Amino acid sequence: MTDETISFNEGDEKAAALAGDALAIRHLKNEVRSGRNWYLALLETINMWKSPEECYKGEPYKYLIASEAFDWLRLAERLCDEIKDLVPDDELVNLLFFDRPPVKISESEFKQALGPAKYRAYLNYLYGILIEQALLLATVYELRKGRISPLDPEEEVDRAYRKIYRAGQAELLDTFEKEMKYPRRVSLTLTEMKEFTYWLFKYRVKKSEKPKVASDTKKALALLYRKMSPRNP
Repeated sequence: MTDETISFNEGDEKAAALAGDALAIRHLKNEVRSGRNWYLALLETINMWKSPEECYKGEPYKYLIASEAFDWLRLAERLCDEIKDLVPDDELVNLLFFDRPPVKISESEFKQALGPAKYRAYLNYLYGILIEQALLLATVYELRKGRISPLDPEEEVDRAYRKIYRAGQAELLDTFEKEMKYPRRVSLTLTEMKEFTYWLFKYRVKKSEKPKVASDTKKALALLYRKMSPRNP
């Protein structure tokens, strides 16, 4: 994950990535201790970060989903652990749980802070995962309208899948697991669920006509805007 590329080979490049990550962490701590705004220093550090995934304190952290979608808040969570004693708790909570940074910057400033490659991968995450999740939720809401009695939650979700993807959740999940060569399990990990959602996004774009893709995206964005509104916490 650099401004030139968002993937790494094995061997020497992996070692170089780890060294680069250590340098980035030292930079973050030094900047915050010197009085720099911690959020701006964090974005700068994210730009410097190299590894697409790691194991930190015994927990897997994957920042690049399907080698294309950059989960920047997951990386922010990991880096914030390095400076948690230097930053107000409420500011950390607002960023990591509600995506509310302590200072406002423009989209162009955010793009510049992340760097071109990471910003493109961030957009993949935004449209391929966050908006895809919102589309599913918006479709569930649509199915609820006009119903006299509620459906079983699992049936409700499965109907939403069929309306969007023209296939049930179990069928789609089976296809995804076969393609990814994942073993059949009762449930997916959080990272695998993100991978599945991104897979669904690409599946929908491939199977749907362009006007339908645009309409679905508009529907999902409308729901996200409503949820992000101060009047709809």
